[in-house]
Amino acid sequence: MLHLRLITPPDRTDDVIRLIEKAVGTTHLVVLEGAARNPAGDVVTCDVAREAGDELLTGLQEMGLDRTGSIAVEDIDLSLSQRADKAEAEAPGEGADAVLWEHLTDATHEESTLSVTYLAFITLATMIAACGVVLDNAILIVGAMAVGPEFGPLAGICTAIVQRAPRLAVRSLVALLVGFAAAMAFTAAFSLFMDAVGLFTKEQLEADRPNTGFIYAPDWFSFVVAVLAGAAGTLSLTSAKSGALVGVAISVTTVPAAANAAVALVYGDTNQALRSSEQLLLNLLGIVLAGTLTLLAQKRLWALQRQRAGNP
Repeated sequence: MLHLRLITPPDRTDDVIRLIEKAVGTTHLVVLEGAARNPAGDVVTCDVAREAGDELLTGLQEMGLDRTGSIAVEDIDLSLSQRADKAEAEAPGEGADAVLWEHLTDATHEESTLSVTYLAFITLATMIAACGVVLDNAILIVGAMAVGPEFGPLAGICTAIVQRAPRLAVRSLVALLVGFAAAMAFTAAFSLFMDAVGLFTKEQLEADRPNTGFIYAPDWFSFVVAVLAGAAGTLSLTSAKSGALVGVAISVTTVPAAANAAVALVYGDTNQALRSSEQLLLNLLGIVLAGTLTLLAQKRLWALQRQRAGNP
């Protein structure tokens, strides 16, 4: 269930109430006249089944409530109410399958913004991966994958394509490209320092690396895994199962490939640098392709479910 807290202009409160009462899957409607001060107006709260939430939010936005008042949405972790159970039963589909497009757009907007924190995480992840590739240490590679924040901008690009949001697409693309460029530049400088103190050597990079050699060996399996991970990551975002994102992060070699390319460039190994870059691009392409197709499929399937339930 979702909890909605609305601030409505007094002259629109009746329209908002009628919309909520008409919507399938709503309950626990509360109206507090004149309770809001900034902005001034009435406060209306209600609970709505997650699977009916997107339709109700769309209706409220079409009324302009996001401009003249306020719409706040919270997840309800526990609701002991027969009315809530009845509302969920009446709503079409299953809550786990529902996509709240505004929530997804907002979440990807936050995760795909080029910020100091984002740059710090992707840079640190790439440096950790650089240590992993030089030492041929798979544990460090897995750790770097888990730290890397690059799925946020990738999810933003997928959402922007499906929702036709060019500003989100540009923001996500800038965060992705600038983030990887900065991370690789800092990792190259880090590699020069480690070489100067004798902790990195060219011989280590070019030696047989049974644990990390796959990072600069792109093949069809790399693309297949990226596609599967992209689909799983997108499903974890839309179903609010964020724990699955950790598994997605350690399934693809985006950050390790960027790190290997940076270290290889420092030592003048153009072959490894090019093949690592190919691995990076292959993974990025697979994730974006799978994420976009997954969102399109969810949008289509949910539309079909609503049609079968008799909703236009």
